[in-house]
Amino acid sequence: MINWEQYRYFSREEFDSPDLEGSGNSMQETFILPLHKARISAGIPFKINSGYRTEEHNKSVGGVNDSPHKGGWAADIHCVDSVSRHKIISSLIEVGFNRIGIAKTFIHVDNQPSKPPYVIWTY
Repeated sequence: MINWEQYRYFSREEFDSPDLEGSGNSMQETFILPLHKARISAGIPFKINSGYRTEEHNKSVGGVNDSPHKGGWAADIHCVDSVSRHKIISSLIEVGFNRIGIAKTFIHVDNQPSKPPYVIWTY
């Protein structure tokens, strides 16, 4: 289980699936650690729109069947301006993330080992 106290910019609650309190504890520490490093590097807050998702919540938001959110390997970071988008994406790449999705209001990042690396997509 993740010791959330060591991650000063994040809390377990912000990664909870909205339908299951405490489910943020299902996040992978090998995802949270580099995300925390990216947050430090970016120098701006990362507001988490979506972290862990239960099967039911994933279906309700139209998530794909093999979504990395369901395994605790992903987060969607709120972002609505180009300057923040550049800072967030640059910091994610700097710390080693190589799976990034860009939407108008968020940036998806994941490091699920079974997914193809070195991809950037748009929504």
